[in-house]
Amino acid sequence: MNIFTLEVWDDEGKKCTFYTVRWDDATESETDKFFNKYNNVPLLKRFTQQLLSFVLDSIGDDHGAIDALFNRPENLVTGLPNTGKVKIRQIMFAYPNFPLRLYALRINNRNDLVVLFNGGVKSARTNQESGDLHLKWAEACQFAKRIEDALKDGEIIIDEINRKIISTDHSDEIIL
Repeated sequence: MNIFTLEVWDDEGKKCTFYTVRWDDATESETDKFFNKYNNVPLLKRFTQQLLSFVLDSIGDDHGAIDALFNRPENLVTGLPNTGKVKIRQIMFAYPNFPLRLYALRINNRNDLVVLFNGGVKSARTNQESGDLHLKWAEACQFAKRIEDALKDGEIIIDEINRKIISTDHSDEIIL
């Protein structure tokens, strides 16, 4: 796998900090590529905005990365949004036939640290049958494995107090 940077994507939520990955030679993160691409497709714009709101508002501010909202496991990553009907307090989260998937990794299954990757259109019954989506899923699994290995090997650690992932050499960039 090529070199990539693990960087903060959004750390302003009350409940969760979001990270993303950016290829070493890229100017745009994988998560930004996803939202920019699908927000510019007229038929998918509304879904893209719903997914962004789900991530930033429902996960970031309101509930965190709880199991109920991360209930679509796909190997090493989770597909967002959640599957089925999920009721939390008075709010029902249901996304029947939702056309987009965004892949994510909860760091150590924590509710407050999530890495967002890329995703795509779920155009078939499974992600394996959905061409481009399957490639984005496979790539997300590779990123997730490298991040989990870096945590296990001590290359990166979790700053519990500040809800951050930091490099053990304390450099500003986390390059994996």
